[in-house]
Amino acid sequence: MFDHMGFAVPDFARSRAFYEAALAPLGITVLREGEGWAAFGEGAHTGLWIGSWGKPPGGFHFAFTARDRAAVRAFYQAALAAGGKDNGPPGIREQYHKDYYAAFVFDPDGHNVEAVCRTPE
Repeated sequence: MFDHMGFAVPDFARSRAFYEAALAPLGITVLREGEGWAAFGEGAHTGLWIGSWGKPPGGFHFAFTARDRAAVRAFYQAALAAGGKDNGPPGIREQYHKDYYAAFVFDPDGHNVEAVCRTPE
């Protein structure tokens, strides 16, 4: 639905380390970076930009596509190990869809970050 998104963070180094660790199991890595900013993505496409360029936004929610349920579980563990806080362990969320398998964590700034796989096991 979206091409890319970007937002300011209060502690760039902390947020960069969190997203680098949490998104690695999803195949998302730092593709470009400069002084006080980094762009994460897959292949040549950058989909998430973070930086110290302005006032951080209030809390929001965004979800990353996971290739399978194992990647959702790996995202969750990596995000917690990188300083994220649990907001819903990996599991089916039937209220969304019968095959909606997701995990939720709060990033270091309180944003609700999700990894989701919508395919059957």
